[in-house]
Amino acid sequence: MEASNDKNGNGKLAQCQNGSIPTEGELPPPTQSVICVSLPQLSARPVKTMGNAPEEFLATVQKSTLSWVNYAAEDLEKDGTRVAQMYGFSESMIATLLKGYYASFEDREVELGIMVPAVRVRGAELKVFPLLILVKRNLILSIHSKEVSRIVLFSRYADTYLRKLPDVMPQEDKLTMMLVRILDENNTRNFEQLREIEERADEMSEILIDPNSPRITIGRQIYEMKHSLITYLNTLWRTLDVVNSLRYGDAEVVTDNPKVLAKVGLLADELNRQIELSEHMSEVLASGLEVLQSLYNNQLQILNNRMSLTMTWLTILGTAVLVPNTLATIFGYVFGLSWDLIIWSLGVITFASVGATVLAYWWVKRRVNLPSRADELER
Repeated sequence: MEASNDKNGNGKLAQCQNGSIPTEGELPPPTQSVICVSLPQLSARPVKTMGNAPEEFLATVQKSTLSWVNYAAEDLEKDGTRVAQMYGFSESMIATLLKGYYASFEDREVELGIMVPAVRVRGAELKVFPLLILVKRNLILSIHSKEVSRIVLFSRYADTYLRKLPDVMPQEDKLTMMLVRILDENNTRNFEQLREIEERADEMSEILIDPNSPRITIGRQIYEMKHSLITYLNTLWRTLDVVNSLRYGDAEVVTDNPKVLAKVGLLADELNRQIELSEHMSEVLASGLEVLQSLYNNQLQILNNRMSLTMTWLTILGTAVLVPNTLATIFGYVFGLSWDLIIWSLGVITFASVGATVLAYWWVKRRVNLPSRADELER
């Protein structure tokens, strides 16, 4: 949802002086834990303030016609419940939302509770944090953990966003527009994490090119990458469920304006495209697992060929040693014989040894397909 497609300002309006739009990952998170953007009156300019205590903005929110408060909490359930109650939401709302699997949607007529996943990827580790969004008639309260930065970009131009909304626009439309914008930014930030997984997949492709790569290490890395991708796909599906609930749930605090709800539909379409891309990447990783299995089979075949080659020559050498040893035992009396009998005995031993060795080699060669090299695959 770009700004050029949104006449009412529902898009990324914050731009650099050179015209480029920065991503949330390129912007440092705010140093304060609370951000409040409020619209005192319909014709007044929006006010943006920042602080460290949610209590500081309670009076401002109560006097405003529309407000958004973003709070980064240390303990999401404990601090979140306290702040939610402070701003007039139900005591059980936070606990109910946190029981959901990655996402939740709780409609209580006069108030609405949403939980969507906030994904963070650092190296091989993917973590999912809950982003809680509480909505009532004139307030949107978003709460997330301090361990993950969220809605950083929107916080920098939220006052401009509110100022661009027409004064004649109904309150429910403005509230829904801002809610969709917050969900869109969180989804965009989550999608940026897929780039981290793709970069790791590219590094893995370089390792797979080397046939001497340790399969145990590669297998572990591919498993971790695929597990991260599956977790990411789960977050997309759960977010899509919440967006569809928002679109078709007919919540009291959300507008019924079809034009505004169409923006929720655009957000659902974007999520579907991201799911398709992630599933395609999952197929690519599956092909990587097939390559790994081929490498393992090749190494196992080489090992089998080496064992077969070793056993074959041990059989031939064993035959060459066993026959003369047996004959020498039989003719152990040669030291008491004349010279003519000794020559005859040695001739028999030599002939029998050579004949047995040739016969053993011929039999093995006929029965077993001997590779010329240890790394030659069996045909």
